[in-house]
Amino acid sequence: MPYFDAASSAPLHPVARQALLASLDEGWADPGRLYREGRRAAVLLDAARETAAEAVGCRPDELVFTSSGTRAVHSGVSGALSGRRRVGRHLVLSAVEHSSVLHTAAAFEAEGGTYTEVPVDRTGAVDPSAFGRALRPDTALACLQSANHEVGTEQPVAETAEVCAAAGVPLLVDAAQSLGWGPVPGRWSLLTASAHKWGGPAGVGLLAVRKGTRFAPRGPSDERESGRAAGFQNIPAIVAAAASLRAVRAEAAAEAARLSALVDRIRAVVGGLVPDTEVVGDPVRRLPHLVTFSCLYVDGETLLHELDLAGFSVSSGSSCTSSTLTPSHVLKAMGVLTEGNVRVSLPSGTTDEEVSAFLDVLPGVVAEVREKLGAPAPAAPSPAAGGSLVVDALGRRCPIPVIELAKVIGEVPVGSTVTVLSDDEAARLDIPAWCAMREQEYVGEEPADHGSAYVVRRLA
Repeated sequence: MPYFDAASSAPLHPVARQALLASLDEGWADPGRLYREGRRAAVLLDAARETAAEAVGCRPDELVFTSSGTRAVHSGVSGALSGRRRVGRHLVLSAVEHSSVLHTAAAFEAEGGTYTEVPVDRTGAVDPSAFGRALRPDTALACLQSANHEVGTEQPVAETAEVCAAAGVPLLVDAAQSLGWGPVPGRWSLLTASAHKWGGPAGVGLLAVRKGTRFAPRGPSDERESGRAAGFQNIPAIVAAAASLRAVRAEAAAEAARLSALVDRIRAVVGGLVPDTEVVGDPVRRLPHLVTFSCLYVDGETLLHELDLAGFSVSSGSSCTSSTLTPSHVLKAMGVLTEGNVRVSLPSGTTDEEVSAFLDVLPGVVAEVREKLGAPAPAAPSPAAGGSLVVDALGRRCPIPVIELAKVIGEVPVGSTVTVLSDDEAARLDIPAWCAMREQEYVGEEPADHGSAYVVRRLA
């Protein structure tokens, strides 16, 4: 069964498995003790730190191991903000950061701080100059991911780091998705990563804090990991994480070229195979193994379930696949279609035959889901002589409001409008996206007694 969700968690690399098993017999003791077993554990830990630091591009004494990538982000952001609290209580981050960064920002705001989200373009990338304009005299820290976890777009980290350095603001880079493919360029100040994203074991994160960066750990600490990550180190897992990072880096150039060609193939053909589909993310400045597309008139949860039954494991940013029923904040910030979203992230070793099988199955699966939801056939609307229409989609979730709009747009003359009443937040994003895809005019949103009224003018 092809597993196409490496961006969530990559399969354990063979080198990680070998290193984990080998170090279980040597790395179980306390590395802080001076007796024989402790010294053996300390040697393993030091070697792993040197290996990981070389991959990151920092000094070994600048890098600590944490219990997860999320913990690394939480500790990195809070420690940098605390270390520069005399500068101010303002944080800058992109609108498409990982939830771990957003949650830390929300906690910071709850404690009296403020933060600014820098918008992104339709590909999901920030403009370094816009990032610079968000910096203020009281900005203590800026955060920018190296590459987006949902759409794969690479961020201009080096350029943004220069802007931040000129303003005297440290930049924290969340490199969880990209570190396995190569070092992060530029004059960043802090960096975080997560081992299970590159094929290491879960439960190991990295936090690098370059010398000269003010940093004050928040919360209780101890003598381990320079006081920045309390608790007993899981040395076998750390050794496996470092060994697998070195291994995937050695394979990265060849594997990136191979997987990028497979992703290019998916990007090129999926729109032709599946009508009314939008491929999102930057087509060039992107991770080599990740592609995301959204299908009109499709319930994301049902689509993922049907693909799973067909033997393919993928993920989605659609609101109907989340417990909150809100669209992905990444897709929302980009202003792209959110319904029927599919993220395909290929693990190392994915074959051309597996991608071919996926592309063979996908059109039929999407067609079946659309038929179950009563979606309109992909054909030009027929002319009609009626007037403007109002569609009541209140209480109905994505993608039903867009489906109902598509069904009736042909019943009004060119120049007339269809008003969709909806209380689903996804409609605010997906109706304008549908208009752009179908060459209709999105007039705008108006208040309504319940929910909102979205007005669309028929142009074709």
